[in-house]
Amino acid sequence: MIVKEMSLLNLLLDEMYAGLKEYFETLGWKVVTVQEIGLQGAKDKDIVDYAKKNTLLLVTQDQKSAELADLIGVKCVLISNAMIAKIADAKIQEKYPDAKGKIT
Repeated sequence: MIVKEMSLLNLLLDEMYAGLKEYFETLGWKVVTVQEIGLQGAKDKDIVDYAKKNTLLLVTQDQKSAELADLIGVKCVLISNAMIAKIADAKIQEKYPDAKGKIT
């Protein structure tokens, strides 16, 4: 039986990713969401400060939050729309290789 070690870092999911909490937990992460800690609708800096104070890795789609995190040394993963589109495109092409045609 293989037991996955619990993560050393815990995740803070920004508002747009709260729905992914159960998925990350299933993958072995300890997770809190911005909504759970009472920071829904808060300023980006307040969210980043919370991540720093609590040694959390911030997962966000917000460029400003990612930049603020970088400025003060908070671990952060920026999931951009371009990244999502590339993943979706690859999955579509894998499942339906003949589906991509020319736009006229």
